Amino acid sequence: MASSSSSGLTFKLHPLVIVNISDHYTRVKSQSLPPHSAADASSLPPPPPPRVFGCVIGVQRGRTVEIFNSFELLYDPPPTHSTALFSRKSKSSVYKKVFPHFYILGWYSTGSDAQESDMIIHKALMDINESPVYVLLNPSINPAQKDLPITIYESELHVIDGIPQLIFVRSSYTIETVEAERISVDHVAHLKPSDGGSAATQLAAHLTGIHSAIKMLNSRIRVLHHYLLAMQKGDIPCENSLMRQEYNDTLLITYLAMFTNCSSTMNELVDKFNTAYDRQGRRGGRTAFI
Repeated sequence: MASSSSSGLTFKLHPLVIVNISDHYTRVKSQSLPPHSAADASSLPPPPPPRVFGCVIGVQRGRTVEIFNSFELLYDPPPTHSTALFSRKSKSSVYKKVFPHFYILGWYSTGSDAQESDMIIHKALMDINESPVYVLLNPSINPAQKDLPITIYESELHVIDGIPQLIFVRSSYTIETVEAERISVDHVAHLKPSDGGSAATQLAAHLTGIHSAIKMLNSRIRVLHHYLLAMQKGDIPCENSLMRQEYNDTLLITYLAMFTNCSSTMNELVDKFNTAYDRQGRRGGRTAFI
């Protein structure tokens, strides 16, 4: 299983897949911990870490496989080692309605390394994809490790002791992001504790601030709405100067939104130009200058 893949495929992994797998594992782990007292916790050995399973979806264009998203699967423990087929098909049909261009590319699980029993699940997915990929997340925290704890495996047929066997081989991958993912990942990264407080406390404070801002905006809109209704009914005199001021504020907000949209479009254009120029530079010995 330590050998590298020779398929020549290029894998691109989106951060949403990593977030989904991590969230799935965290929820299952927290739900599997039995409630007991502190005295019992010191005497009992820690339970083995749970394993979670799911499918990864995306697209394949030629020799490039891009993994965009994932969904969870029910799993039967040993000795069956089977996933719920009806759940897989039903969730796949739901995703096909929302993302018609996405296909099931393989599956994911958690653990330090691929196990022999994983091949049973891998073969079961071959009725959907003849060459499924296996995304493995290692939930163990290693502060000294700088690389992401994600490994992508392919399956290859090798002859071992004169017997053809299907084994897992490692494949290299790159992280691919879109603008929405970059914003989300940056937001999550800034939620980490910086002053001794927990991430949950910071998130609660952030959401409270958003709620207060929305509440204040709603109250101001209500005041303006009541004022316009009273003006329409003739209860108060019509003030054209105030109406012109509100109209100018509305135009200003519209212009700011337009400038923001133009800046975002220009940023995407520059990114695409840099990518194309960098590829051309690598072929011709040049680098991008923007």
